[in-house]
This record gives sequence, C-alpha cells and structure tokens, in this order.
Amino acid sequence: MSNLTAENTPPFTFVLVHGSGSNAYGWSPVVAELGLRGHRAVAVDLPGHGPGAHFPVSYQAPQDLERLRLEPSPLTGTTLADFAAHVASVVRRAHRNGPVVLAGQSLGGVTLNATADLVPELISHLVYVSALCPAKRASVNELLATPEAASSHIFRMTPVPTPPELGVTRVNWRSNDPAFFRIAKEAMAADYSDAEVRAMLNILEPDESAAIGASDGRGLPHRWGRIPRTFVRFTEDRTLPPALQDLMIREADELTPDNPFRVRSLTAPHIGPRDPALLADELERVARLCR
Repeated sequence: MSNLTAENTPPFTFVLVHGSGSNAYGWSPVVAELGLRGHRAVAVDLPGHGPGAHFPVSYQAPQDLERLRLEPSPLTGTTLADFAAHVASVVRRAHRNGPVVLAGQSLGGVTLNATADLVPELISHLVYVSALCPAKRASVNELLATPEAASSHIFRMTPVPTPPELGVTRVNWRSNDPAFFRIAKEAMAADYSDAEVRAMLNILEPDESAAIGASDGRGLPHRWGRIPRTFVRFTEDRTLPPALQDLMIREADELTPDNPFRVRSLTAPHIGPRDPALLADELERVARLCR
C-alpha cells in the first residue's frame, strides 16, 4: 500500500465505470479499499445496468433457451451517447466537491472517451483499466477485428443468437454447460478459483446494447485528447490481450503525441487482480500526479 493518504492529497473523487454486462458492484472491492484509505469513490451503474438491469424470465431457472433467444430487452436502442450523458451528469455532481479522476474497465473505456468529449474541463485524469480505447480506429468492433485481437478468448464465448433487430448482445452467464464455464473462466479470470468465478458470473447481467460496440467511440483530440491519461495494462488478460492493449495505447499516443498515455502494468486477468489494493494503489498514484 502506498503512503498517500487523505492528509497529503487533494479531496479527489474517483468516478468508476464498469464494462459490458457488469454493474457498479464489479467495482465494490476497489471502492471499499479506497474508502478505507480515506478517499471518495463512486461506481456508476450505466443505463440499463445495476438496479435497472433486465433479467428475462427465460434467463431464470429453469431456463427456456428458445425464448431467451427472442425475448425483447429494454436496452434495445440504448446508445453510447446515453452512457456518456449519464456519466457526465455524475462527473458534474462530483466535481462540485473537488477534482475528478474518471476510470473505466473493459468496454467502459469507450464511455470514458465519449464522456471526456462532453466535459473535458471537469476531469483531471482518465484511467483506462485494461479498457477499450478507440483512437485511430472508429469503434470497438474495428479494434476487435485487428490481428492484435485475434487471440482474444471473447471469440470463444458464444453469445445467445438473438436476431439483429433485438439490438442487444446477450450472454447466458447462467449456462449449465461445463464448456461455457471453462471458456468464461479462461477468458476473464483464469487464476481465480471455480467458486470465485461462479460468484462473478452470478453478478453479471445478460444484456448489453449492441450499439456500443458499433458506435464511433474515438475521443476528439482537442477535448478527450487534452486530458492526462493512464493505461493500466493487465498482462494476463485473455479477453483484451496485451497486444491489443498496446495497439490502443500506441494509436492514442500517435493521435495526441503531446499527451501520451502514462502506462502501468499489473499481473492480472481481465477482471483484475485478486487483491483490490493493487488497483487502489494505481489510482492513488494518479491522484498524486494530479496534485
């Protein structure tokens, strides 16, 4: 644990954004660790997530897999602009109490880009925690089509085959297929125990708006690109392989060469290190930079 405490750092608020199919609860261990160190932190539930999440009846036990394929979702039509507007409203409220560090994990990185374009003057630092950051390539889908993403285990985790007009990517996290469990564990939490992985799968949500991955998620150089930023690389990530993380860092730096990423690396899979203190340490280091 670092020596940075509430006595020698400004009263920052860490605003934390979750990834696909997740919610604010995914940040709970880090929020608790930051709070115990005397920091303020708020984890955001994006629209259609957390208390507003949709769990189809067909997703419950016993599951009806055919109905699950066709059941409508309130996330249909939810856009990246919706996500960004929601997070920007949280940043505006948090900023009334002092500087804001905005952090996002996985798909949450795209929302960081879009939020930073809306309120760059209210964000002291951006932190991408093994997060997607389109810069030269327009969208998440374009990033996942690169050779650097080819080894991603995400391509082995087959989603529920919903019709395109449903507008969602749906994953059956409650599948009783042992092969699905094995692939999900390898993709996101290879060094965790089976019990820990089952606990994780039970807090995930089945639906994500398909529009997020297809949207133009590039940050504007004169808005997003002027905010200091850190990328926390997860070296054991099999969902966003290190080669893809490095590609995103490199292309963002080429777009804004006067404001390159500060890069840190942690030995961790996609869901992060088992010890939340390691990630809290990195966020504290960012707060020190912003003094």
